[in-house]
Amino acid sequence: MTLGACAAPIDSNAGRSTTVPEAVATLAAPYQDLQSARLRPEDGCYWYLHAGRVETTLLPLRTSDGRPICTAAGA
Repeated sequence: MTLGACAAPIDSNAGRSTTVPEAVATLAAPYQDLQSARLRPEDGCYWYLHAGRVETTLLPLRTSDGRPICTAAGA
């Protein structure tokens, strides 16, 4: 049996802003990496890099109650 998988590489600089706005940092749930958070122009939402045990992947930045944090244009 053979098992294979493909994944697109994550460009860690794509869409990166220098800092997350204070309003976004206040809304974000505490377990997320705000240092890696960035606004993605494709959807108008903030995403962060989650470093798991097996891989690092982009996840949507969420509020404490689980809602994604997006700009008005992306909402």
